[in-house]
Amino acid sequence: MKMATKILTTATAAAAIGGAVIATTASSADAAGRNGKCDTGEFCLYYNSNQKGSLSDFTGSVRDYGAKQPGCYDFKSAGAGKGKCVKNATASVWNRSSKTVRIYFNSNYGGRYQDFKAGAKGNLNSSLKNQNASHEFSPSKRVNLSYALYKTGGGYISCGFDKYTSTTGRHEGTDITRRVGSKIYALVSGKVTYVHQGRNGRSSSSNLSTIAIYNASAKKTVIYLHSAPSSSLRVGQNIAKGQYLGTEAWHGVSSAGGAHTHVEMRPGYQTHASISVGDPHLDNPAPYSFWASQGYNYR
Repeated sequence: MKMATKILTTATAAAAIGGAVIATTASSADAAGRNGKCDTGEFCLYYNSNQKGSLSDFTGSVRDYGAKQPGCYDFKSAGAGKGKCVKNATASVWNRSSKTVRIYFNSNYGGRYQDFKAGAKGNLNSSLKNQNASHEFSPSKRVNLSYALYKTGGGYISCGFDKYTSTTGRHEGTDITRRVGSKIYALVSGKVTYVHQGRNGRSSSSNLSTIAIYNASAKKTVIYLHSAPSSSLRVGQNIAKGQYLGTEAWHGVSSAGGAHTHVEMRPGYQTHASISVGDPHLDNPAPYSFWASQGYNYR
């Protein structure tokens, strides 16, 4: 899980494009009128198959149902399952909205999924029954973040945002891995605010490579660490989404086996990444909504 990622420096950039995904919180959803009745315009989850048992009603997308009380989205009406969290406990649905709704295996609209068209009733298939973590109204056509970084198959997220398990500190970005020498491409457009070549190895902070790109319309910076920047990159240069940035390396990482690209979204104009290793504080917000707005699945 890429311990070296957050250790050194900073950066950032991130661009934004329109179409942010609607995501609610439990408190705001309850305030919006969730009452345990499957009304016109709502998407409803049922504890049992064939729309039986207790139900939970929704009017918008939810990126994480939550797993514990208090605070999770729960089944609200009378019947079997009342009061239980809906996450990994749903067997059937009724889509009374006018939009297609997609149920996902993972939180943050990730993993395998099943679509329900407007007006549809149905049971979750065998891969999603009691294994549901989020749903999305009018699901967007998005590509995986890892695929977009490399423009080819084979990449994967090796350490997610704030997902350190054996390293002290808070992981401020997302580590994405393919193999040493893989070309990497800009996930968003913007202007280069900082570029540092670095070199393989973790002997000093000067080894850490950094590419920082600021997107003015989004007021965010996306930063890429550890990969070797292209020799043509310059501060002040305008970068297009999908433009070649460099190659995956282990600049600032202790070994080639730990090679990866740390991708970090930071609010505002930035030049360096936030400190991760050994730092108990998160400086960056969760990036899931931002990546979804850019047309990416967080995987």
